[in-house]
Amino acid sequence: MGKTDVILIGAGIMSATLGTLLKELAPEWKMSIFEKLDAPGKESSNEWNNAGTGHSALCELNYTPEKADGTIDIRKAVAVNEKFQLSRQFWSYLVTRNRIRHPQDFIQPIPHMSFVEGEENVLFLKKRFAALSQHPLFQGMQFSDDPKKLKEWMPLVMDGRIADPPVAATRIESGTDVNFGALTRMLFAQLQEREQVTVHDMHQVENIMRVDDNSWRVRVRNLKTGECEDHEAPFVFIGGGGGSLPLLQKTGLPESKHIGGFPVSGLFMVCHNPEVVCKHHAKVYGKAKIGAPPMSVPHLDTRDIDGKQSLLFGPFAGFSPKFLKTGSYFDLIRSVNANNVLTMLAAGVKQRKLTKYLIQQLMLSNEKRMEALRAFIPNAKNEDWSVRVAGQRVQVIKDTDIGGKGTLQFGTEVVSSADGSLAALLGASPGASTAVFVMLDVLTRCFPDQMELWQGKIKQMIPSYGIQLADDPVLADKIQTETAQTLKLKK
Repeated sequence: MGKTDVILIGAGIMSATLGTLLKELAPEWKMSIFEKLDAPGKESSNEWNNAGTGHSALCELNYTPEKADGTIDIRKAVAVNEKFQLSRQFWSYLVTRNRIRHPQDFIQPIPHMSFVEGEENVLFLKKRFAALSQHPLFQGMQFSDDPKKLKEWMPLVMDGRIADPPVAATRIESGTDVNFGALTRMLFAQLQEREQVTVHDMHQVENIMRVDDNSWRVRVRNLKTGECEDHEAPFVFIGGGGGSLPLLQKTGLPESKHIGGFPVSGLFMVCHNPEVVCKHHAKVYGKAKIGAPPMSVPHLDTRDIDGKQSLLFGPFAGFSPKFLKTGSYFDLIRSVNANNVLTMLAAGVKQRKLTKYLIQQLMLSNEKRMEALRAFIPNAKNEDWSVRVAGQRVQVIKDTDIGGKGTLQFGTEVVSSADGSLAALLGASPGASTAVFVMLDVLTRCFPDQMELWQGKIKQMIPSYGIQLADDPVLADKIQTETAQTLKLKK
């Protein structure tokens, strides 16, 4: 039986981030990581399984809702941006320590834009711009409703567009395209260079059990040999993407009860034609249709993967009972048990609109997808675009005080045991971009005694830790400038 200090389940961006933080804070700790696939970063973190947006609320309109009185609520946008700044600072620290050697291989500067049509939406965007543009974290944002200026910003979107209805956009140069697959692989590569770290690929966790000394025993099947192995540790992190919920349920923890998962698959339209790709250099986010879920926000993205640029448009939602792309069609059924069946049933009643939306999406023909694409690119040609299946997401369903029984959550959720010996990450966007913030939350929950000792080191790695950059414009500018330089980005 193998004994270690920390067990991380899943070799995605979350385990990579937590493992890297822990090795900086407690380099003497022994760490074992288990991944069922043959390499890190192949599921949700993979570069083709997500849009690669460095989510900082620069262009995502769903983070700035309009209130009943007509004003724009920017609180969520500011919070998301603050979280992404933590990630940038930690990545910059790793570059200065030579843990990451070539940051341009995972992060590229790209303008982030919001684009709307119609008088009502143009008014909304003007108010959003007025609310954000004076904020320290959104400096440099521009607004225009001039078709000539918009054609300079996004020629592919404006070519062939009729004059009516009116259109408008905001643009900010400090956005990024992030290859989370490449970043995940980089972080695991440097972890494997460290002492006391072992990464086991092709190892599937089958059970997690309490043992008498309050440690956890993790039963793992070696998929290369078929043999089972037991490993013990006082701390376990479950970071298996959509596969985290079934593993959390196996722990028997009270915190794992009354939680369900709703899997959502996705499709993107992809263009590799260089004659088309060269006409667009931005991430352009639109506005979801009234009544549509946040996951439906359309966007047209420049992607930079392995030194080659392509365009990605979507997402188009779908349904699969799998919790992972490499999962089982029985995942959803197996996740329903006596502890969460009422929660799941309540969600089914509440989410009839979502169910209808997913059915409509499933029935879309390729021509219907092209029609949606032409709302963004009027002159889009069928032969330039192909369909690519994106990653599988499992939205959290739980009972909440505000939403009641069976409330569907669209964000990222950390579930931890009362004694802090186990934590699991559930949910979806904007998870990868906020990985550092989320893993700092895990450390705070699970290592409260050590956190006091680690404060100095954390501040060294992440200077704005414990500070709201929104309240300190000078520090915000300094950190954004320094991280842009270190990561080889334009501010």
